[in-house]
Amino acid sequence: MAKPVVLVVMDGVGWTDKDNGNAVLHSYKPQIDELMTKWPHTTIKASGTAVGLPSDGDMGNSEVGHNALGCGQIYSQGAKLVNESIESGDIYKSNAWVGAVKYVKEHQGKLNFLGLLSDGNVHSNISHLIAMIKEAKKEGIKEVRVHALLDGRDVPETSALQYVDQLEEVFKELNDDTFHGCIASGGGRMVITMDRYEADWSMVEKGWHIHVMGDGRMFNSAREAIETYRKEGNYTDQYLPGFVVGKDGKPAGTIDDGDAVILYNFRGDRAVEISKCFDYMDHFTQFPMPKKPKVYYAGMLQYDGDLHLPTNFLVEPPHIEHTMSEYLVKKNVKSYACSETQKFGHMTYFWNGNRSNKFSDELEDWEEVPSDVIPFDQKPWMKATEVTEKMIAAIESGKYQFLRCNYPNGDMVGHTGNYEATIIGVESVDLNLRRIMDACKKMDYTLIVVADHGNSDEMIDKSGKPKTSHSLAVVPFAIYNGPEGTEMKEGDFGLANVAATVVKLLGFTDAPKEWLEPIIK
Repeated sequence: MAKPVVLVVMDGVGWTDKDNGNAVLHSYKPQIDELMTKWPHTTIKASGTAVGLPSDGDMGNSEVGHNALGCGQIYSQGAKLVNESIESGDIYKSNAWVGAVKYVKEHQGKLNFLGLLSDGNVHSNISHLIAMIKEAKKEGIKEVRVHALLDGRDVPETSALQYVDQLEEVFKELNDDTFHGCIASGGGRMVITMDRYEADWSMVEKGWHIHVMGDGRMFNSAREAIETYRKEGNYTDQYLPGFVVGKDGKPAGTIDDGDAVILYNFRGDRAVEISKCFDYMDHFTQFPMPKKPKVYYAGMLQYDGDLHLPTNFLVEPPHIEHTMSEYLVKKNVKSYACSETQKFGHMTYFWNGNRSNKFSDELEDWEEVPSDVIPFDQKPWMKATEVTEKMIAAIESGKYQFLRCNYPNGDMVGHTGNYEATIIGVESVDLNLRRIMDACKKMDYTLIVVADHGNSDEMIDKSGKPKTSHSLAVVPFAIYNGPEGTEMKEGDFGLANVAATVVKLLGFTDAPKEWLEPIIK
């Protein structure tokens, strides 16, 4: 086997000359600049059809990006999977949908939809919600409630009312003597319900009180809640406090015995914890549950295949086979993965094809650095130094032939919309790259530096407001200290070409036939 390979993912660092608040372009980044000028380098696609999304207008994200990096192939993902299932009608034939409708009818309950209310197409799409509401009425469901999490992250930061109005119009058309639907509760995605990787269970607890119990500040409508909070605290959508819709002290729709709940998000990372609340309700210990309703719960997808969570789900997730980790285990290659909490699951679960478990406990070592539970623009360097320390120790141990890590700064700080903080975040990654490069030089390891999607390269939208969502930019790809004669191919490459590149650099010539070709000659 050739010399070991280290792969670094600079999360959310797109590569473009376009300057719409381009924090990457304006950062002091001598290491990244060196990699993208003096060493073999190119740019590759990290969005749209290159990562299995419906169209090239769809922004990439960390989940599909790390799936592609880790499996070397392109699978239909997220929105595309759900689109196909809704268009074919298969979603309404699924055991989960049939079970939810049956449960509600038998118990004369309500059908509750919980999820992110936007068309960002990263976690959810409002069109999926509307299609299911219309189908629910068609199948004789009498009461529908929507518990709307506000986005402002994958869409413009104060666009919530656009989606609220769209949904209210749908209810206006559908509501009659046989059917009643309305928004029952809501709040910002970074305040309630949508925590991930168990970083802050208090967010989920707040969501439980708001959605399930109707325990929160009450407003006559979602619009009134949003407008009031904006005036009081100048909140953007993702940070809007939780609210309950109701009248005269009575909530419009709590989640009660005999109800069904469908979480209509298709992305898994921020769906796991609230799914545990419902599926593990009888033995749940993360926070006190004053109310434990007997409900039928289903997710849009199964968010964790190893945990079989949730038990009921509407659309089968992509069954990812022939991953790089599986291949390397068969080759008896020892590997190491590291990131802080915010992207640890991407380096492990998503990298390994949506599997929580390792292919080999003996050959795969994973190390997590706990993330701080504070707004990321308050500490934009995050845990880059700690991740670097662990990576250097792993490199210098000589135990591993393949090592990988993720620096979340460009993405997590970029999502705050704080341009100045994002500059610091990108520069923090660059500063730590020098130490990784030096360690690779010292031990004579090959280093690959890449990103999983854009974000920090586009911090201002067309209206001049802060942009908090991902971008469509291509991402950098560079090889440092590689084998003599390493040379990039000419071609149209994406993240799914990286796996074959890694194993070729490791000296293997029998990459799985399912993989896309390597980027190097």
